[in-house]
Amino acid sequence: MNIYSKIGIASPEILLPRKGTDLSRWAVIACDQYTSEPKFWKTADELAGNQPSALRLILPEYYLPIENEEQQAKRLADIKTAAESYIRGDVFEKLPEGYILTDRATSLHPSRKGLMVAVDLEKYSFKPEDKALIRATEGTVIERIPPRVKIRSNSPLELPHVMLLIDDPEGTVIEAAWQKAADEGLENIYDTDLMQDCGHIKGVFVKDDSDIAEGIRKGLEALLDSSSDDLLFLVGDGNHSLASAKAYWEKVRETLSDDQKETHPARYALVEVVNIHDKGLDFEPIYRLVIGTSQSELLAKINAHYGDKLTDKENEQSFIVVGGEGSSDIRVSFKEPMHPLAVGTCDAVLSELGLTSVDYIHGEDSLRELSVGDNCGIMLPAISKDTFFETVARDGVFPRKTFSMGEAFEKRFYMEARCII
Repeated sequence: MNIYSKIGIASPEILLPRKGTDLSRWAVIACDQYTSEPKFWKTADELAGNQPSALRLILPEYYLPIENEEQQAKRLADIKTAAESYIRGDVFEKLPEGYILTDRATSLHPSRKGLMVAVDLEKYSFKPEDKALIRATEGTVIERIPPRVKIRSNSPLELPHVMLLIDDPEGTVIEAAWQKAADEGLENIYDTDLMQDCGHIKGVFVKDDSDIAEGIRKGLEALLDSSSDDLLFLVGDGNHSLASAKAYWEKVRETLSDDQKETHPARYALVEVVNIHDKGLDFEPIYRLVIGTSQSELLAKINAHYGDKLTDKENEQSFIVVGGEGSSDIRVSFKEPMHPLAVGTCDAVLSELGLTSVDYIHGEDSLRELSVGDNCGIMLPAISKDTFFETVARDGVFPRKTFSMGEAFEKRFYMEARCII
């Protein structure tokens, strides 16, 4: 694995399913999606069937709150067994050192281009005060890290759903690499529809010693050189997964000699890098589903507790409370907001009111479908991606679960894998 320390990346040996594998069954969406929609994961399980599938190598977070410790321990054991079986068997082929250029299409966008690389976890920090090369964009909940570390330490493989952002308005890295790949006539290394109408993805492999790979690295170096505070990558999706990868690496690091530390595979994490200026990338707000509290009950509590801080002016900071069929959407506006962002104020309100049974929902349709009976939803405004990098550089992280890159079905699918032992 060749390491490029200045820009915090390495050229991994990526594992892909061998030719002949049904990739529409193999690839599955990020484990932290559809956490309140069991139908999605039941259908995924049925589609995967007995065929090789990334679903057998991950733990969908849908199961975490509904299964006991014994059931989850069995899932972890099954993941380890499947990973070892896939490695020993005829499931994977290992690519030479290099990168994969990705192109994702959905019903909303014909293209969103990406770049699969390994990043150095020593160059990443989720602490707001750290001016690391790779930084978190939202608050990290420390309590969520140990369960994910357990998953990572239990398996010899990592399957990435982490997406990092670069600020490249001229398209000098990923877009330029795709153009060169097209000019050279490089063939797709995979090309498949994705399950449950989640679109299509294709990928092109780029060898580490190629002119295209060298162009990628030079482009990243130029972006870093132009940064005012040595910021190159921001975490767009999968912040807790990357934080868990770092926590796992720090445990492994304690067992290694100095000579082993630089090249140990656990020091690096496979990620997809996306240009924040890609036209196929939308920033969507992550909504709140308040469980066990109806729309009328929530509004009554807000009015009783914050009446003197509310206003009827629509140009003030606000969020919208939605209920079930037949109810009207109600805008709640604050003349004295508790946070610079509406999402921060919303979370402060829910916390102060003692409403801790909250789920995080991607997409308005899903929120409205779930906001029935004793549940209600909160719709939040989107974050501007045009000022995203400068905001993080200036102010630090956003509140957790502030934004999502696209709708739920546009999230990254597990396709590639990599050995971490």
